[in-house]
Amino acid sequence: MLKVGDKNIFWYDKMTVADLLKNLKDPYQYTVVRINDKYICGPDFEKTLVPDNSEVFLVPMISGG
Repeated sequence: MLKVGDKNIFWYDKMTVADLLKNLKDPYQYTVVRINDKYICGPDFEKTLVPDNSEVFLVPMISGG
């Protein structure tokens, strides 16, 4: 299991950050994800594995002027 915000999410072997985001079906685009104490940037989502029992924080893209 993973903890994403206040939700528990099912974890599976070889799950990447990109897989996790697809499974969440969240309409927001995230540029950074924090897994436990490690920050992962968007270009690395496809190749970064999410360890079981991780705490995941989603950092949304912010724009403005």
